Amino acid sequence: MNQTQATAQQVQPYLFFDGKCEEALDFYKSALGAKVEMMMRFKDNPDPQPGMCAPGAEDKVMHAAFHVGDTLVMASDGMAGGKPEFKGFSLSVNAVDEKQADKLFAALGKGGKVTMPMSKTFFSPRFGMVSDKFGVGWMVIVPQKM
Repeated sequence: MNQTQATAQQVQPYLFFDGKCEEALDFYKSALGAKVEMMMRFKDNPDPQPGMCAPGAEDKVMHAAFHVGDTLVMASDGMAGGKPEFKGFSLSVNAVDEKQADKLFAALGKGGKVTMPMSKTFFSPRFGMVSDKFGVGWMVIVPQKM
């Protein structure tokens, strides 16, 4: 595989918050230090299509992109129905040490649900799983030193 091929393929999460995207962006800025790179509302779409935006949702987020560390995450309000569902996956975030892991875990867990408390495991000195208040699953881990 040459360098062009290696950089051309990327998997980037795209999260649909079904009407709560702007609230989620603010939450991730606070909890993770996320940096919002861009945000476009449906009303600002230069090429609107019929049915693309639910009636009354013109101020909702059509597309946003934010960074958590080096990772780009994209997000939208989607059809803004108010019932986001995140099933079958979790986002994993690395912490530099146990103190940072605990801080991230606590911040992500505000208003959410702990699915596995932070603890030492055979693969990490500190690992835990939590669903945030939007239902997004997170795995917080301190990578094992080799």
